[in-house]
Amino acid sequence: MTSAVDAPTTFDLGPARALSCRECGHQVPLAAEFACAECFGPLEVSYEFGPITRASIEAGPKSIWRYRDLLPVPSDVDTHPNTQPGLTRLVRADRLGKALGIRDLWVKDDTGNPTHSFKDRVVAVALAAARQLGFKVLACPSTGNLANAVAAAAARAGWESVVLIPSSLERAKVLTTAVYDGALIAVDGNYDDVNRLATELASEHEDWAFVNVNVRPYYAEGSKTLGYEVAEQLGWRLPGQVVVPVASGSQLTKVDKGFRELGELGLVEPTPYRVFGAQATGCSPVATAFKDGQDVVRPVKPNTIARSLAIGAPADGPYVLDTVRRTGGAVEDVTDEEVVAAIRLLAKTEGIFAETAGGVTVATVKKLVESGKLDPDAETVLLITGDGLKTLDAIQDHVGPRATVPPSAAAVRAALDEPGR
Repeated sequence: MTSAVDAPTTFDLGPARALSCRECGHQVPLAAEFACAECFGPLEVSYEFGPITRASIEAGPKSIWRYRDLLPVPSDVDTHPNTQPGLTRLVRADRLGKALGIRDLWVKDDTGNPTHSFKDRVVAVALAAARQLGFKVLACPSTGNLANAVAAAAARAGWESVVLIPSSLERAKVLTTAVYDGALIAVDGNYDDVNRLATELASEHEDWAFVNVNVRPYYAEGSKTLGYEVAEQLGWRLPGQVVVPVASGSQLTKVDKGFRELGELGLVEPTPYRVFGAQATGCSPVATAFKDGQDVVRPVKPNTIARSLAIGAPADGPYVLDTVRRTGGAVEDVTDEEVVAAIRLLAKTEGIFAETAGGVTVATVKKLVESGKLDPDAETVLLITGDGLKTLDAIQDHVGPRATVPPSAAAVRAALDEPGR
């Protein structure tokens, strides 16, 4: 386990009071710890929430910091330089709903975040915690979106960054990380290789905050804000169904945690809801375990265009299974061909261009409806977590100009009159 250099002995992390093991319940003081010393289970943040009302939240900043009293961050978090993510739009998706056979569909469009993915949320929380814990460098292993978010957040905060990526990462994600001028290192291997390397480096560099390794318990809490925002934007109520893409699985479990916290605090009526997970067939260890009725998620070697979801050994896989089973949901997977078709369907029906992870989510919704696992009459929210400009290679061979014509109106009319119009 690693601890920060010159870290203070007490930390102002708002309502956070301890780190609690998700397996045995053992608690440890707030620190840069991520595994239980008793059973090696993962740690997560435990809280003592003070009074909080809908009005106090609505009066807060137009960012995730409106929920700071529910997060492991100091009360003055929004006064420090940060990317101010969150409060992205919730889109009523009637045309997509009609195409998928869902009567009441919403899209939570997180492409509007500063680096165009939900990772800005988790990184902002990790940075706030890392600052309190005494770290000096922001770091991560990443499949792309996290690389963008860490490099940008560090630049905004005036910190150094160290980002490790698989050498096969999409070119767009490489460029949109390198532009922030931090240390970007490409590693020969897949994400799981990169993650193992990051864990090793975290033990060697005490002042490096690897957001999804040694400060992971704090980082993961940022995903709760997706659940908070969905409920607030629906008029302070929970949807009947939510569909979430699954990589490590943390996002799905934290959206569920956010919903439960709102109910426990009396901010929403704790109505039943079902949680569904979406994976690509080329990297679907959680979906496979769910379908086989297993509790163990067996690692796989990823082979899919949905590289942001290509984590073959998902850390939160077992907890995804627990969540979907407890809520009556499911985990499904879809092929790369279905992913591309779903990206195009979302774009042409709702004007939202999603990366491959979004295609996975939309295609999974279609499959869940067709199999009868998802109720077409229940209010449903699906999460679009990244922008399509990050994964142009996935669709470049499938879309393009209808025709190339000389500069004349007659030529344009002729092209528009082509069969198939």
